[in-house]
Amino acid sequence: MDALPGTTRTADRSARPLWTLGLFRSELATTFRRRRTLALLGVLAAVPVLIGFAVRAETAGGGSVGDGGGQGPAFFTQITHNGLFLVFAALAATLPVFLPMAVGVVAGDAIAGEASSGTLRYLLVAPAGRTRLLLVKYATAVAFCLAATLAVAVSALLAGAALFPVGEVTTISGTRISFGQGLFRALLIAVLVAVSLTGLAALGLFVSTLTGSGVAAMAATVGLVVTAQILDAVPQLDALHPYLFPHYWLSFADVLREPVLWDDILRNLGLQGVYAAVFGSAAWARFTSKDITA
Repeated sequence: MDALPGTTRTADRSARPLWTLGLFRSELATTFRRRRTLALLGVLAAVPVLIGFAVRAETAGGGSVGDGGGQGPAFFTQITHNGLFLVFAALAATLPVFLPMAVGVVAGDAIAGEASSGTLRYLLVAPAGRTRLLLVKYATAVAFCLAATLAVAVSALLAGAALFPVGEVTTISGTRISFGQGLFRALLIAVLVAVSLTGLAALGLFVSTLTGSGVAAMAATVGLVVTAQILDAVPQLDALHPYLFPHYWLSFADVLREPVLWDDILRNLGLQGVYAAVFGSAAWARFTSKDITA
């Protein structure tokens, strides 16, 4: 018996890679047009500006950042000498809390948000397929990781250049590199920070498949971030620390050494890959066997 013409066209369309690309573009547009997403990016971009003005105000009278003895948070004491350090300081300040919370909101809402709004069944009626839809949702979350990190980095670069002098960069090792090399390392650090959040994105996507409430999924994902950060700060649990996804997040500082120390950076990338594989597979197993009722 011949297949229905419409069925054949639908199957052919769903098998085309361009259909997946079109679905990805549509998901990107939907995600980045949401007011919530724009608000998150706006808040992230505002953090470096606030840090820059705070440092400028504190050092306006010739004082130093910190307690008056030049001791401040990592990178902060160098901002007044080179505005490029505002990029490193802003990423170090936002990575423990602001960036992962923003990613947790977007990833946690990926599937659960569609279910709570009643659009998930509609998406699955289209020739997307559960596996393809899940991959597109994860790819969009990863794209947000990069967009959020770049929002911080670009805002910090512009604020740093406007408020402080820029020039040669003094590395943590005490050597000096050109501004161009420093700018390249800042870009590399931004990419590393974005990749550092991909494990969390997979974890949030898995949580999102467990519930039909977008708010609950977002809250649970953010709660896991906070819990992991607390566990990573408890000295008695040092044997557990290397397996927690935030443990190597600040390893990007080693990019500012001469030569660059790659050991912890590679450990971080490997750990994020493991989290992405494990929780991505768990999300796939849950989503493909889940009874969609909304």
